[in-house]
Amino acid sequence: MKLDELKPAQKNTKRTRVGRGVGSGLGKTSGRGHKGQKARSGGGVRRGFEGGQTPLYRRLPKRGFTNIHAKNYTEVTLTMLSKVKNENVTAQSLVDEGIIGKVNDGIVILGTGKLDKKVNVTAVRFTESAKEKIEALGGKAEVIPVA
Repeated sequence: MKLDELKPAQKNTKRTRVGRGVGSGLGKTSGRGHKGQKARSGGGVRRGFEGGQTPLYRRLPKRGFTNIHAKNYTEVTLTMLSKVKNENVTAQSLVDEGIIGKVNDGIVILGTGKLDKKVNVTAVRFTESAKEKIEALGGKAEVIPVA
């Protein structure tokens, strides 16, 4: 016998028989409590039932759904970064130079295009290829946490 051939010991606990007298611990109401919908045979509620309140699947619109908590990031490509005059690039510096219109919830650097100079970029997120291309030219890709 080897360690990888070990199996857990077989369980030999007996099936609990409910409703077999007070002394068993599960007599009389058989662990269902007193009265109510869940105490009846066939009782209980279906999945998604919210106690008579209009359920979520009926409250949501039939077509599409907009997540109000979704983050809207501004995408910046490496081609756009190559137009930057300053070596240190932040979201605000890109707006000031007119490369992007507005920041929204932060900027994401995409690896599309070519970068021809060293830049130190501070952004919310980088794609793997963008990070590799920036660091290959001696620049830094610094991630800042989302506010």
